[in-house]
Amino acid sequence: MAKKKFVVGCFDDEAVLFPAVKKVRTAGYKIHDIYTPFPVHGLDHAMGLRETSLHTAGFIYGITGTTTALSGIGWVFTKDWPVNIGGKPHFDLPAWIPITFELTVLFAAVGMVLTFCYLCQLSPFIKKHHFHERATDDLFVMVIECTEKTNSDDLQAFLRTNGAVEVNVQNAEPGWWLGLYGKEDQLIRDTQVVA
Repeated sequence: MAKKKFVVGCFDDEAVLFPAVKKVRTAGYKIHDIYTPFPVHGLDHAMGLRETSLHTAGFIYGITGTTTALSGIGWVFTKDWPVNIGGKPHFDLPAWIPITFELTVLFAAVGMVLTFCYLCQLSPFIKKHHFHERATDDLFVMVIECTEKTNSDDLQAFLRTNGAVEVNVQNAEPGWWLGLYGKEDQLIRDTQVVA
């Protein structure tokens, strides 16, 4: 993958982060992502992100589970193994409700978890660039993607004037890739743990 240039600004308070996000967006810079130590209500709207469609995927997975249960049970009890139990009809829908409900919940839950992991790029052996070691500890880290027109020095000064306590420029791969962390990454992590 080709590496891209990013300007990384670290904030120590969410009250400072929100106005900075609005000013960065108004200035026309492209925010790659913001890493926070805890969920921040309203940050997705401040960043201009659209509403997630995970609930729509959950509905589709649930309908798939319902269809699978009804068609499977219907085929077994009406075509494959029609048994007359106590005079009950072969197509006995009320008796199938518990199994149908359970398969609906199972398909929706498993499907949404797998979809969430795919969208958030969570999986074993996935390698991503970490922009700051304290991003999930106590700092709010805003990562801004630089284009050909972006002056990184002006952007760094802009972030400092808007409350960033730490600003740096990094060249990193924007996506994720399969693999383990290299020896350089492991050495950096080991020295930071020791220090």
